[in-house]
Amino acid sequence: MDINSTLSISAAGMEAQSERLRVVAENIANKDTVGSTPGADPYRRKTISFENVLDNNTGVSKVKVKKVGHDMSDFEMRYDPTNPAADTRGYVKMPNVNTMVEVVDSHEAQRSYEANLNTFQTTRTMVTRTIDLLK
Repeated sequence: MDINSTLSISAAGMEAQSERLRVVAENIANKDTVGSTPGADPYRRKTISFENVLDNNTGVSKVKVKKVGHDMSDFEMRYDPTNPAADTRGYVKMPNVNTMVEVVDSHEAQRSYEANLNTFQTTRTMVTRTIDLLK
């Protein structure tokens, strides 16, 4: 594998994990976002999936975001008759976002990003040292 391929793979990994962190941040930011009308659905947690794709230019397999979807699990019902989104019985549908799950996802994405960054930096250092040796 050549240096350009290594840098390309690392960059693709960092880009994918950045997108994952964006989705996690959006989920956490909307963990209390309820519907605007009585009985309306609240914010639905977003999910992200990845796939391997063959880069025709380099001939190596890289990761990319396959799709950003939605978690179709049930909403929690909370009794709050004063809320404008409450149904006729006084219950409000709450988002299906679990903060602990999102925190774990963010830590995993951060570690993956850092691993790709370390690979990128190590490769760059190797190139710099090689150039210094050739001087």
